[in-house]
Amino acid sequence: MHEFYLWAPHPKKVSVQVDGVVHPMQGPDEYGCWHARIEEAQPGMEYAFLLDDDPTPYPDPRSLLQPHGVHGPSLLYDQTAFHWDDATWQGPPLSSAILYELHIGTFTPEGTFDAAIEKLPYLFDLGVTHIEVMPVAEAAGGHGWGYDGVDLFAVNHCYGGPDGLKRFVNACHMQGLAVLLDVVYNHFGPVGNYTGKFGPYVTDKHHTPWGDAINFEDSGSDQVRRFFFDNAMMWMREFHVDGLRLDAIHEMIDRSAVHFLEELSAQVSNLSATLGRRFVLIAESDLNNPLIVTPIEAKGFGMDAQWSDDFHHALFTLLHPEQGGYYDDFGTFAALAKAIKQIFVYDGGYSVYRRRRHGRPVDGLSAHHFVCCIQNHDQVGNRAMGDRLEQLIGSERSKVALGILLTAPCIPLLFQGEEFAASTPFLYFADHEDPEMAKRVAQGRKKEFSAFGWDESRIPDPEALETFHNSRLNWSEAGEGIHADILEWTRKLTHLRRSCASLNDGDRGHITVSFNEETKWLRMDRQSVSVLANLGAETAVFDTDTRPCLLLASNPAASVDGGKVSVPPDSIAILGAEPE
Repeated sequence: MHEFYLWAPHPKKVSVQVDGVVHPMQGPDEYGCWHARIEEAQPGMEYAFLLDDDPTPYPDPRSLLQPHGVHGPSLLYDQTAFHWDDATWQGPPLSSAILYELHIGTFTPEGTFDAAIEKLPYLFDLGVTHIEVMPVAEAAGGHGWGYDGVDLFAVNHCYGGPDGLKRFVNACHMQGLAVLLDVVYNHFGPVGNYTGKFGPYVTDKHHTPWGDAINFEDSGSDQVRRFFFDNAMMWMREFHVDGLRLDAIHEMIDRSAVHFLEELSAQVSNLSATLGRRFVLIAESDLNNPLIVTPIEAKGFGMDAQWSDDFHHALFTLLHPEQGGYYDDFGTFAALAKAIKQIFVYDGGYSVYRRRRHGRPVDGLSAHHFVCCIQNHDQVGNRAMGDRLEQLIGSERSKVALGILLTAPCIPLLFQGEEFAASTPFLYFADHEDPEMAKRVAQGRKKEFSAFGWDESRIPDPEALETFHNSRLNWSEAGEGIHADILEWTRKLTHLRRSCASLNDGDRGHITVSFNEETKWLRMDRQSVSVLANLGAETAVFDTDTRPCLLLASNPAASVDGGKVSVPPDSIAILGAEPE
């Protein structure tokens, strides 16, 4: 027996078709909801909805499994059947986190959850605490980044479906790794989204770069908000994930008295208290607005952390001078120093790129509310050739970048393969079934980069299967040459961070940053630890004061002589007491 519930205020008549048999549904009630109890319905049976006199069967907007893709029928799935082994699991606090972002389809040659499980001991040994998985909701096509999901409750069947994700999360917890899931609550994908047949899930009153916005505030929005709240709760309750990363929350337009994000934070907090488990919410935002991570009690949205792109832009433009777009706002050591100490470089000042003032100051908040990186899926994948940092700046400067990232006060994030300077690119790839849409996407990609002087013939076709395959990590190189060298450097940095109280201190009042624009060095003092980075052409000499112990150095020529430390060009040295 199964109880079918459906919010569908648009149609006047609704039926559910279960294994080919049509059953009328009762309703609608005052909220536009329909229901039917089907005694013979059992897990494993296919079902779909028939609306009015339309003969087309539509998948359930809340489908848990789409074995035939986004256009096929839904499958009844028993959430309670999986056996979990993590009853005593409690994820590590975000304040001590080292995040690792991965894409299931390209992390391994097989591109499945089960294949990714085999790499978990490697990630644990690396020093990672949280695995951040790019979106896995069912989307059209056989491969893609995941940000065009349409069946948001269904786990992509190409990766292994819901049982595959549960096996992955369960194995992560057994290995001592927390799991954060990337979710997209700002738009639906362009292909296979049938929610408009049922109700006003989206609104044309607001628009995003990907089409109409989600209806968080207009007529019918109570049920739309409930849809997304239930989706978030499901991942944490039924799939045991330890938190969510919310994509591009600046594209969530909500003028309600209680913003969607604030209400989501409150509901997740209640779930955490009920289950006795720690859950976190991380927002991606380009607003530079600390209210996103300000507690609800202080009139904020209550997110636990947010991505801070200013750190990436400030560091990247020093390592690889590049002009155009948002990079025009950066390129100085002063900007990097501010990103380290004050988080937002643009905290109310004028942005040349935006041609207006941007952001507001981060006051009274720990650096542990902010996630920083030097590589992620956007910053690598949105380059024309998907080049990784080491390919752009070389191994010496890559070590400097990793050194600054993993000793900075914010929460560090690594992107798959970054830890061993993977030679494989991470390209933009998609698999749109509509030939016309595929053509437009490919042409748009070429046009985007031809405007910056690129030869269009060199731009990989995002719709080509080869582009997807070329983005898969080559694990055989991780133990060879420079890749092995950088992997060992990364491992030393992560283990130093995790063992050192000073490097886990998020109090920005305990940080001092100094620099010299002319000779291109930066010094970061974090209580018992000093980080000395030299991007200049000559050896930089620093006073050590009371920190004579050289903990790590990217160049073996770095030396301590009495009260002086010599740091060669394009290298970094970390001094302090022995790890606490």
